[in-house]
Amino acid sequence: MTESAVSVAFESHDRVLILDFGSQVTQLIARRVRECGVYCEIWPYNVDPAKIVAFGPRAIILSGGPASVPEGNSPRAPQMVFEQGVPVLGICYGQMTMCEQLGGTVAASDHREFGRAFVDVLEPCALFNGVWSPGAHEQVWMSHGDRVTELPEGFRVVGTSEGAPFAAFADDARKFYGLMFHPEVVHTPHGAQLLRNFVRDVAGCAGDWSMGGFRAAQVAKIRAQVGGGRVICGLSGGVDSSVAAVLIHEAIGDQLTCIFVDHGLLRAGEADDVVATFRDKFNIKLVHRDASDMFLGALEGVTDPEIKRKTIGRLFIEVFEEEAVKVGGADFLAQGTLYPDVIESVSFTGGPSVTIKSHHNVGGLPARMRMQLVEPLRELFKDEVRDLGRELGIPEIIVGRHPFPGPGLAIRIPGAITREKCDLLRKADTIYLEEIRTAGLYDAIWQAFVVLLPVRTVGVMGDGRTYDMACALRAVTSSDGMTADVYPFEMGFLSRVSNRIVNEVRGINRVTYDITSKPPGTIEWE
Repeated sequence: MTESAVSVAFESHDRVLILDFGSQVTQLIARRVRECGVYCEIWPYNVDPAKIVAFGPRAIILSGGPASVPEGNSPRAPQMVFEQGVPVLGICYGQMTMCEQLGGTVAASDHREFGRAFVDVLEPCALFNGVWSPGAHEQVWMSHGDRVTELPEGFRVVGTSEGAPFAAFADDARKFYGLMFHPEVVHTPHGAQLLRNFVRDVAGCAGDWSMGGFRAAQVAKIRAQVGGGRVICGLSGGVDSSVAAVLIHEAIGDQLTCIFVDHGLLRAGEADDVVATFRDKFNIKLVHRDASDMFLGALEGVTDPEIKRKTIGRLFIEVFEEEAVKVGGADFLAQGTLYPDVIESVSFTGGPSVTIKSHHNVGGLPARMRMQLVEPLRELFKDEVRDLGRELGIPEIIVGRHPFPGPGLAIRIPGAITREKCDLLRKADTIYLEEIRTAGLYDAIWQAFVVLLPVRTVGVMGDGRTYDMACALRAVTSSDGMTADVYPFEMGFLSRVSNRIVNEVRGINRVTYDITSKPPGTIEWE
């Protein structure tokens, strides 16, 4: 994570700094701030204060977290945060530690609030302008056990809830604000506007950060880093590595070689799409290695999902290294690392945010590879990467594709993996996605896929009995991938998909629909 200096891509823009106390939704604060056209970064709460000064934030936000302020040795923000003369917003734990550090009191409470709650707006506040008015009764999302019981000098209460007498407070002179609830989550309906008021109006940020500017700045940065060196990129066919490859190619042309390792766990037709897009449309040097036999052989009999992921990761590196040697090696390795990957790979507090997505963590390079990393998407979130891909002219079939984690079909097949199961799953998945596209629902859904269940069921088809596999359909909506809700298909759609799968995929005789939502912190199927 870039903490010591401002990236060249953002040095001319206003910046907001988020200090993370371990909340599993801290990333959503950054998403909301960037949606306002303001660049921001997330750093651990115990960062060197000198780095904060060097970053030069126009405002600082203190996130929530799992700790308890009244307990000894609980995390605190650097005291200098409140001495920089910039606006500060504390959210949940951030509100409470700000209160305690400035002379107020926080205590454990018998009246905890988790989930939906309501705030009574008492007085006007700069955060509420154009959103909430005194006397309003507004829905918010709470997640706290402790609560503020006495405000520091200079603060006034502007909102209260059943479980928090100081649910929102303000020090107008210093532009310090505290919210016990989480404005960053969609369950606080007007929360995004509250954050916009803070960064745009209170902090005075211009809101001029754009994807076009990012593209130009990153091209310059890549050229400066690589010089005359050679770069190889591990191309998976997903959005992240595809956008990284096209951006790097724009910067250095034929100094880039992409290596596409087909591990036999891709969706139907995906390998052909990758080869056609990168060789034909963008004229990027591409090595295509079909290693499906190797991967499927190594996965034979493996049932533990973590062992599957590690096996795939290990083999991918081995095959990648073999192909890298064949093309003459390189000085740099390009990766489609995103900002969530970076955050989840750094233990800020030991809280839940460090264990959310084990299969997305960035483990770095094996020492033997002796290459420097080029990670041009390192500061971006998923939706921002899609915007950059469209800016670069990448076809929508790739840039708009639903997320498909690196292990691919491996985490859609609980239990042992076989080539037969992969083929069944591809066929069922193709039918499901075809029907979703035909119904005009693809872009309304964040992620849809089929899971081949580790059971066989008895069925009757025509005049005979079958004893075949069962599968489950899943589809969720999300604005950011951190939380998700079930997509409400009509029964007619589900019936049509089920009939097609059972009739067209020999080996599957039962289809179910998974209605599990994705609360903050959960991973995909396994």
